[in-house]
Amino acid sequence: MFKFFQNLGRSLMLPVAVLPAGAIIVGIGNLLKALDVLPTVALFFSTVGTAILGQLGLIFAIGVAIGMAKKNDGTVALAGALGFALVTKVLNPENVALFFNIKEKAVNLGFIKMDNSNVFLGMIIGLIAAYTYNKFSEVELPMALSFFSGKRLVPIMTVFFCTALAVVLLFLWPIIFSAIVTFGKWLVGFGSFGAFLYGFFNRLLIPTGLHHALNAVFWLDTAGINDIGKFQTGQDAVKGITGRYQAGFFPIMMFGMPAAALAMYHSAETKQQKQVWGWFLASAVSAFLVGVTEPIEFAFMFVAPILFVIHAFLTGLSLFIASVFHWTAGFSFSAGLIDYVLSLINPVANHPLMLLVQGLVFFILYYVIFRIVIKVFNLNTIGRGDNLLADPTDISSDDIDNQAVASGKGKYHTTANQILEGLGGSDNIDTLTNCATRLRMELKDNSIIDEQKIRNAGAIGVTKNGKHSTQVIIGTHVQQVADEIEKHLK
Repeated sequence: MFKFFQNLGRSLMLPVAVLPAGAIIVGIGNLLKALDVLPTVALFFSTVGTAILGQLGLIFAIGVAIGMAKKNDGTVALAGALGFALVTKVLNPENVALFFNIKEKAVNLGFIKMDNSNVFLGMIIGLIAAYTYNKFSEVELPMALSFFSGKRLVPIMTVFFCTALAVVLLFLWPIIFSAIVTFGKWLVGFGSFGAFLYGFFNRLLIPTGLHHALNAVFWLDTAGINDIGKFQTGQDAVKGITGRYQAGFFPIMMFGMPAAALAMYHSAETKQQKQVWGWFLASAVSAFLVGVTEPIEFAFMFVAPILFVIHAFLTGLSLFIASVFHWTAGFSFSAGLIDYVLSLINPVANHPLMLLVQGLVFFILYYVIFRIVIKVFNLNTIGRGDNLLADPTDISSDDIDNQAVASGKGKYHTTANQILEGLGGSDNIDTLTNCATRLRMELKDNSIIDEQKIRNAGAIGVTKNGKHSTQVIIGTHVQQVADEIEKHLK
């Protein structure tokens, strides 16, 4: 079950990565509208961006299907899209009214949400499509039906499964919807303290990947909160309230995380600081610009869990403060500079400049607290104790990359080859996938891993779960490394 939720969290990264496109286009529309120029063009851009954000259910159905399938195959994407179209059409209020022979206005409000923006439904159908692909993509039917064997069978079986799902949801969805709304209202009822609890558990769940599921409750329309959707589109938004589950992340990701990285850099052994500097700079820039904080968080969450708990508390505190003072901003991807700038021209934002002031305070808090705790508890953060990077006298990663490029094998060839060797070779790898910053693998035996060799290749860290599951934290260039390893495996 733990592995399932880990994989689900990874699969959610694909649809989440699509959202910035919609946000940027909406931002252009908001900018033109704020400047009161080219109103028709402004309306056009706003409509285009809203169209993307209004298809989140379909996007998540396809993304989860691809992410949970054993192979990245277009067949499973087609199955996910087909299943989602089927269920949303069958269960729209007009058809439900006909099924039960009642007036449309008497239909449960939950069926109004059974549309293309229903992320919860999209995730379920994505899982069904992935299961169908994993189960039937290699099935051979009798000769008379052989045309429908293998991958052609996947969309067909998905239709049957989704038809059954539609029948079940026809009776269960009103109950499920009412329960989710009640849960959401219960959380919202805590007000600013609810924002604190959300921020705290959001960070704590990162190692498991379950923070994506928690995010779906607050950010998307699974419980009626839909903080991201309302903020970006302006529909049903309340100024000073909408965005309360997003705003507090900006001081953390733009200021807190770079400060934590700086504290670890200054706490590293003197002879290690030259190596740590490259990691610090790349990780800090990633967190500040685009809000990708995993390279920094994975650098201390396992080797110094006390820091991770402190980080989770400070994140909750940041959301609490922003919520109390009604300082709001929003994002489509993550709380980095790019999304923050777009928030400045979003009419739903409320006193977003105060988040910069709050960010400066949190920069100081993170730096001071991390430096003190690392020193007092003598923690093995990056560049300290047993957590050392490659020896300074070793050939640099830049030299390795240059040699690889000169040989015509690509920048990441040597890195991928060294990581593969550290993992025990291609024969030791059963499956390989990746999320935004990590390689995720199922190995035949993870006890033979050479962690130091993997770190010397440029990885930030290695984590193991049980005898087979292993993750290698790479950073934002993980996709290039994963693609190169795939070439080695083939």
